[in-house]
Amino acid sequence: MPKKNNRNTRGRIIAAAWKLFYENGYEETTIEDIIYESQTSRGSFYHYFSGKDALLGTLASVFDEKYAELEQTIDPEEDAVQILCRLNHELFAMIEDRISRDLLARLLSTQLLAQGERSLLDRDRIYFRLLRRIISRGQERGQLRRDCSSNDIIKAYALWERALLYDWCLCSGDYSLVAYCDRMTPLFLQSWRG
Repeated sequence: MPKKNNRNTRGRIIAAAWKLFYENGYEETTIEDIIYESQTSRGSFYHYFSGKDALLGTLASVFDEKYAELEQTIDPEEDAVQILCRLNHELFAMIEDRISRDLLARLLSTQLLAQGERSLLDRDRIYFRLLRRIISRGQERGQLRRDCSSNDIIKAYALWERALLYDWCLCSGDYSLVAYCDRMTPLFLQSWRG
């Protein structure tokens, strides 16, 4: 039982931090603000995080929460390409609506400079486990190519999504991420059709 409470405490801190980062900006958000919003203690905060900067790497957790929520909406009979397009749309809509582009750029840059943990590439994330299930099922049903491994398709899809996010940040968000992805992701995925 304590393990679940620990996970809930960490999750509350992460959720509170990203809410405040979006509402107030990263620089204006203090650790005290996060502690108050998460209804935790200073000790709990420092048990999980060395400081505010350590929270930047948790954006992958925010993404995974969205994927866990979306996983509940997947119809097992739905076409794999349609599922991937819908997941892409929903995640990018959340990013455009709730994640500051500056914070996203910070996360992406920390992943480039990281010497150790690269949270976006963690194969144990919900994201990669969900992709593995969708893509493997799509291959079994002949919806996706079988002349490539599921790992090759997963890697290409994850690379595609990261490239879209990097480009959107590089272009200072001067176009709608969701509209562009809704147009281009189906075209990208057609090359993986079975």
